[in-house]
Amino acid sequence: MCACIGGLDRAHLHIMSVHKETTKTTLKNSICGDKITLEIIAGKKKINSMKYETESCVYCEASASLLSRLSKNKKVNEVTPYLFELANNPNEMAKQNVNKVRQIVKPCGLSPQKSKAIVGLSKILVNKYESVVPKNFEKLEELPGVGHKTASVVMSQAFGVPAFPVDTHIHRLAWRWALSTRKSVERTEKDLKRLFPEESWNKLHLQMIYFGREYCPAISHKKDICPICSKYGRKGIK
Repeated sequence: MCACIGGLDRAHLHIMSVHKETTKTTLKNSICGDKITLEIIAGKKKINSMKYETESCVYCEASASLLSRLSKNKKVNEVTPYLFELANNPNEMAKQNVNKVRQIVKPCGLSPQKSKAIVGLSKILVNKYESVVPKNFEKLEELPGVGHKTASVVMSQAFGVPAFPVDTHIHRLAWRWALSTRKSVERTEKDLKRLFPEESWNKLHLQMIYFGREYCPAISHKKDICPICSKYGRKGIK
């Protein structure tokens, strides 16, 4: 998935930075077939916003989600192409040296734990599930390094099973928008599932993340600028 971004023509981005333009393009990763559709809105000498949708293979979805735990999205996007160049399926990853994987994922933080988890879960997939990622919450959460959030991402985005993954962004937004109490991520997930119809969960989860990045960030948040916080936000937030 992330390797696809590297295929976007730098010259085209430069042209877009001079002339205000909206461009939409679909790129495909030849390694595993992942697809990413980018929509970029550019103004004078800068990119104003970027939206994307992805179609990822199950293994890449799980690995990228595992890497994203306590990591910046930018770092994960930089690292995953190198990781999947080393090995892009459980059989190949299970054969890798943990230290070699650790050096690749080091920019994401917690590399000792994450590298062991990636190689370890790959071995389990090979030996226990014939290299197929299980379509089951309980079995996914038994894998090393895979918690409920990562399992929810895989189930919703790779298998299309209704789920509402709650990361730090959604946890923050749900509190700001008075949708939950922020008591725990478990409580936030229950509240969001109660408030919204099941058929909307998979899409709404992504919409909240994209909206939060553009209008309701964790740092330098301005209530008056956010379309939701300015009208429906919790009292006392800035």
